[in-house]
Amino acid sequence: MPNEDETFMQLALDEGARGLGLTSPNPAVGAVVVQDGEVIGRGWHREAGGAHAEVEAIRDAVENGHSTDKATIYVTLEPCSTEGKTPPCVRAILDAGISRVVVGATDPNPAHAGAGFDELRNAGVEVATGVLEEEAMHLLRFFAKRITTGLPYLIAKTAATLDGRTTLGPGQSQWISSPQSREDVQLWRQQCDAILVGGETFRVDNPFLTLRGEFDDGRPQPLRVVFTSDDDLPKGHNLFTDEHAERTRIHCNISLSESLKQIAEEGANSVLLESGGRLLAHAIEEDLVDELILYLAPRIGGSTTRLLPVDGLLSEITDMQVDQIGPDLRIIGKPKRPASSQS
Repeated sequence: MPNEDETFMQLALDEGARGLGLTSPNPAVGAVVVQDGEVIGRGWHREAGGAHAEVEAIRDAVENGHSTDKATIYVTLEPCSTEGKTPPCVRAILDAGISRVVVGATDPNPAHAGAGFDELRNAGVEVATGVLEEEAMHLLRFFAKRITTGLPYLIAKTAATLDGRTTLGPGQSQWISSPQSREDVQLWRQQCDAILVGGETFRVDNPFLTLRGEFDDGRPQPLRVVFTSDDDLPKGHNLFTDEHAERTRIHCNISLSESLKQIAEEGANSVLLESGGRLLAHAIEEDLVDELILYLAPRIGGSTTRLLPVDGLLSEITDMQVDQIGPDLRIIGKPKRPASSQS
C-alpha cells in the first residue's frame, strides 16, 4: 500500500502529465498543496514562459480561500532557484509560508541540481526527496534527455503482422493496425513535440502527421520533419500544402543525430519516429532510439516488406510493457544494442 507521501505525489504526477507536449523546452511538472491531510491546491506547468506548477498550485489554493501557511507541497521536480522567464519557485514557496516540500526527482540539469533543496533547507523548510522517483523521472524523461545530451528523447513507433511484415498484400488495407491502435498513436503524438519520417515514407504515404479531433484541442501541432538524402520531394504533398505547412522541416544530407540535434535546438524535448524499416533500423543501429512502441496485429501473411529490412542487427528490448489495444498487442520497451555488437 502506498504511504501518504506517495499518494499525494501520485496526484502531482497526474497533474504534471497534463503538460506533456505543451511545455518544451521546459519539463512537464505537477504539484499539489496539502493542508491537514487534504489537497487544497493543484497545479501544472502549462506552457514555456508561464507560471510553474508550484506557483499554479499555491495560487489555486489561495483563490479557493485556503491558507498555505505551514502547508506541504508535493512537486514532481526539484523547485527552481534561479530567475528565468518567471521568478524562482523557491521564493514562491517561502513567500507562501509552506513548511514542508516533498519532491519526486532532482533537477537533471547539472548546473541546477540540488540548489533548490539547499536554499529551502537553509530557510528552515523540511525537504523530502526521491518520493516516487522512478515515476517522476519517467514524466521528466523527455526534458532530461535533451538537457543532458543536447538530443531529444526519441520514441520509435511501428506496426507489424505476427510474421513481421509492415504492409499487407495487393488489394488489402493500407493499415496493419486496428482503429483503436491508430487512436492510441494520437495520444503519443499529443505528448511529442515533433514527428520524424524518412523521405521514402513521405513520398509513398503522403502523410499529414497531425493531431486530429479531440487530440488537437488546445495543443500546438508537432513539428513535421522529413529526413532524406534527396531533396527532390513532391511539392504537392500534404506537408507542403496543408494549413500547418509552416511546421514542416526538411533535413537533407545530414546524419540522423544531427537532424535530432537541430530538432532539439528548435526547443523540442521529444520526437516520435514514424518511419519505414530502413530508417528505424538505422536509428536502432546508431543507438538513438530511447523507447520503442510496436503494435502487433493478429494477422499472418503480410507482404514482403519486413519490419527491419536488414540482417545482423541485434537489439535487446528491456523494461517491456505489453497491453492489448483493440485486437492488437502494444509492446513498449527500451531497445539497447549489446556492447559486443556495436562497432
